[in-house]
Amino acid sequence: MAYFIFLYDNPLGELMARYRGPKNKIARRFQANVFGRARNPMLHKQNPPGMHGARRRKKSDYGLQLEEKQKLKASFGMISEKQLLRYYREAVRREGNTSHTLLEMLESRLDNIVYRLKLAPTILAAHQLVAHGHIQVNGKKVDIRSFLVKPGMEISIREKSRKIACVLNALEGGRDVPEYLSLNKDAFSGTMLATPKYDLVSLPMPVNVAVVCEFLAHTK
Repeated sequence: MAYFIFLYDNPLGELMARYRGPKNKIARRFQANVFGRARNPMLHKQNPPGMHGARRRKKSDYGLQLEEKQKLKASFGMISEKQLLRYYREAVRREGNTSHTLLEMLESRLDNIVYRLKLAPTILAAHQLVAHGHIQVNGKKVDIRSFLVKPGMEISIREKSRKIACVLNALEGGRDVPEYLSLNKDAFSGTMLATPKYDLVSLPMPVNVAVVCEFLAHTK
């Protein structure tokens, strides 16, 4: 069972929720280190959760769509159902390929950009840094995880928060920063250079975003 702790409303009218469910179980279910944890949850228990692990039934079309949706939500730190649906509806309103726009919007979330810039070791740690007020956008504190970062915006760690161990460790980590971002390691900051295009977004596991859109199109 998944557990969410609801925190507060943001300007988009959506509830912010923090996932508190079993993270390793999700990683094993999708056979991927979904949350980018240093201790890979797939290292010892590689079978899916449940009795006898690897036993699986053939999924229906609905089951396949549902799984792709869950994979997409997990890839961005277990965002809520309501949040994903709101992003989808906004993507439909915009011009262009809906699935591409949806992924680009999710990739532009503040918590995700904090993670991509190596200012946090995992996407879940990025959730915490944003929610606890450690992150600034263009020099001003922003504690809304779903805030959409735009090209030209500078993301930084507040000066008083620059000695946090997880931040220091993340900056020293070996992850690459995507080409649409620029990191100034010494200043604990980074800038979005361009909108993250669909083919440049790297997810922890393959996700068919078009199938997710088909599923969401029939969600009321």
